[in-house]
Amino acid sequence: MGGTVSGRRGAAVWTAAAVSAALLAVWSPADEAYGATTLVVATDGSDSAPGTLERPLRTVQRAVDLAKPGDVIAVRAGTYTLTDNITITSSGTAGQPITLGAHQGERAVIDGEQLPASHTPVGGSIPRAERGAIHMEASYWRISGLELVNGPYGVYCDGCNHNVFSRLSTHDNYESGFQLQGSSSDNQILNLDSYGNRDPRKNGESADGLAIKEGSGTGNVVRGARLWNNVDDGFDAWKFTSPILIENTITYGNGYNRWNFPDFSGDGNGFKMGGGSPAPAVGHSLHNTIAFKNAAHGVTDNGNPGSLTLTRNTTWANAGTGFDADVAGGTATLTASLSVGDARAAAVGPGTVAKGNSWNLGGAWDASSVLSTDSGAITRPRSADGSLPSAPTFLVPRSGAAVGARF
Repeated sequence: MGGTVSGRRGAAVWTAAAVSAALLAVWSPADEAYGATTLVVATDGSDSAPGTLERPLRTVQRAVDLAKPGDVIAVRAGTYTLTDNITITSSGTAGQPITLGAHQGERAVIDGEQLPASHTPVGGSIPRAERGAIHMEASYWRISGLELVNGPYGVYCDGCNHNVFSRLSTHDNYESGFQLQGSSSDNQILNLDSYGNRDPRKNGESADGLAIKEGSGTGNVVRGARLWNNVDDGFDAWKFTSPILIENTITYGNGYNRWNFPDFSGDGNGFKMGGGSPAPAVGHSLHNTIAFKNAAHGVTDNGNPGSLTLTRNTTWANAGTGFDADVAGGTATLTASLSVGDARAAAVGPGTVAKGNSWNLGGAWDASSVLSTDSGAITRPRSADGSLPSAPTFLVPRSGAAVGARF
């Protein structure tokens, strides 16, 4: 787990495959030979120490404050209880990003339970600077392999560009597990697990698994995420005015009141592809995803009249519509997608182009029409490289029809 180190060896080309391979480990002794400073953090360290493996720092914040472009922050195993959130405001560079992550795959937990903002009362507002166990306003970072729990958001990133977030687990936070907003471009969110996030201060209205909302910026990519059992939506693109690519991602079980909130307000969509009053017209893309057993729709345009592109996606057993793309003036394109056992397969407006989808092919699409409805394969632990587990029969048509997602 962890981030890659370009150190002072020149710029790297950050393809998806290269990022996944490089983020498997944060630090090895060879790194220092290339000139990158490694700052080690451990629960038994001291912030007056030099931050070596033998004499580590105590807090992640101290390491963040010391880090320069090209440096590596390696967090040893243990639980780091915050009394103030980790704030990142200094940036790396294109050729020398700063790396923050778990040391060689160890389990490092950042716990925000003691942060005052985690316990904002009903109807209260979280001050902007206090949002997130990690609060970030910086660029050219590689953050990976950390577990962020019980915070006022897990990760909150506002005005962030050219960052890679990989193999993070954000769960049981008091707002969204991961939120990217503001003027933020060219960020990659890879292999995120975000679940059980809830917002008692709003009775479930806004805590999503992953939110890219209330902002703009091109080149943002979500790949390989699992977003489940969150109080509001799995993925939310509310009022984000630039296209986002979401692919190879799974959402399920969102929008149910597992916390017995009064006046429950959770929405419960798998993928909310926009929204606002009025909703901006944005051409987000959704490819090879599955949304199942959510409290509302599997996929919804949520009023976004833009040219959404939805290709080879699957919805199953959602309480609402599988594919909801019927906003007035909407110009979505739905191709080769599959709805199985949803309350309604699709709601398609006059401006939407729908071709080669299960409801276009005709026939009954229920549990008997697919090889398996056993979600155990897709919800089991990730592969050693952080990728989603293989589930070659899950919601795959028995007929061999080329519709729906494949994992």
